[in-house]
Amino acid sequence: MDTGGSSGLAKSAAVKLSEMGEKTKQFGNKMKAPDHQRRIILVIVCVALLLDNMLYMVIVPIIPDYLADLEDNLDVQIGVLFASKAILQLLVNPLSGTFIDRVGYDIPLLIGLTVMFFSTCIFAFAENYATLFFARSLQGLGSAFADTSGIAMIADKYTEESERTKALGIALAFISFGSLVAPPFGGILYEFAGKRVPFIVLAVVCLIDGILLLTVIKPFSNRTRDNMPVGTPIYKLMVDPYIAVVAGALTVCNIPLAFLEPTIANWMESTMHSTKWEMGLCWLPAFFPHVLGVYMTVKLAAKYPNLQWFYGALGMVIIGASSCTIPACKTFGQLIAPLCGICFGIALVDTALLPTLAFLVDVRHVSVYGSVYALADISYSVAYAMGPIVAGNIVHNYGFVQLNLGMGLVNVLYAPALLFLRNVCQMKPSYSERDNLLVDDDEPEGLCDTMKMEERRGKKKGYSSAGDCLPNVPESITESSRICTHSVRI
Repeated sequence: MDTGGSSGLAKSAAVKLSEMGEKTKQFGNKMKAPDHQRRIILVIVCVALLLDNMLYMVIVPIIPDYLADLEDNLDVQIGVLFASKAILQLLVNPLSGTFIDRVGYDIPLLIGLTVMFFSTCIFAFAENYATLFFARSLQGLGSAFADTSGIAMIADKYTEESERTKALGIALAFISFGSLVAPPFGGILYEFAGKRVPFIVLAVVCLIDGILLLTVIKPFSNRTRDNMPVGTPIYKLMVDPYIAVVAGALTVCNIPLAFLEPTIANWMESTMHSTKWEMGLCWLPAFFPHVLGVYMTVKLAAKYPNLQWFYGALGMVIIGASSCTIPACKTFGQLIAPLCGICFGIALVDTALLPTLAFLVDVRHVSVYGSVYALADISYSVAYAMGPIVAGNIVHNYGFVQLNLGMGLVNVLYAPALLFLRNVCQMKPSYSERDNLLVDDDEPEGLCDTMKMEERRGKKKGYSSAGDCLPNVPESITESSRICTHSVRI
């Protein structure tokens, strides 16, 4: 009896183990499916962007106590500390973009997460200005790899223009959330748990994100890079007039945010006698119009993809008008409206123009995105490197009113430059060396995947790429794209 019962239990356990093994195998196969891989990659990248921007802003309510012992030039020291991250990011991005183009997106993303993890840990245990400065600069190094490779990876995996715009919009929402929620997050944890806790929490999340990257994407698996196409050098992208216009717009539209962050608190205290919590929370309501701007642009771009330039120009006009109205605000409630307007406008510009960069690379260069998004990161870094240093001097020499009027005027005057992009959607792809690249894997990757997908779309809708803006390519070209999935790169 006992033997029979034991045998039955053993068989039952074996059946359950077999079922569990089968389910695990099915789950593994499901995770290898391209759609699931893309979603996991999007989650990993979004978490990395969230962490980077939270770490950038979380020190705002904490930094005064860190630097309480400094007696000379406290404002200058804080300004340099804030700018050091963007300055190093600005210097490293040309190199990181080239590195990403050569080795792919996953290894640089892992490097960036690793550097950010150590930077966050150093922040947690820093006790003097020199250590804080080193940690802040180290974060800039990590950001140059993590931000650029993450955005480039999204552009590479989401090849359909509408899907790419949506995915990049989600990433932008995480960037916004990280920037706006970090000061209250840091302030609350600092108040109730100590100054180290916010950084320890961020370090743990960063570690989990890195482990997920290693587990899912396996950046060090045995994959050859021989079939990786040679990307266009960043200096050539910089002189492309279309890309230069987009890069300029990204810099100009972020100047109000970058210049207001280090100056608006003092202005609020002197003009409207704001409390500490009001100064800490003034940007938080702007998260919701930013998300609204992302959502609206994604929907409009899907329906009217040929008007991406217009959405960007409209965003710059909104930013300019909002900047000009800030000095007229007399209360905290009044100030919320123009700050929301600035973030709404930035959402329109970023969501419209970041996918445009990828499309310009697709149709005018080689579809490798490391250098072009390094250039976009440089555009952001220029604004945030100047902000903490230049904005204070402008306020001191000319006044807060003149600062805002100048920023608003620059945005409004730059908006017509985006008219230069109005015919971008009509460009036909340049069938460069990558079109003839073939990979050794069972499934085609990169542009070959894209071209096969576009052929299927073309048969259904009568259009090619760029969000259904382009006519079908000639049959001879589509035939070449079919050959590309079977031939071998020499």
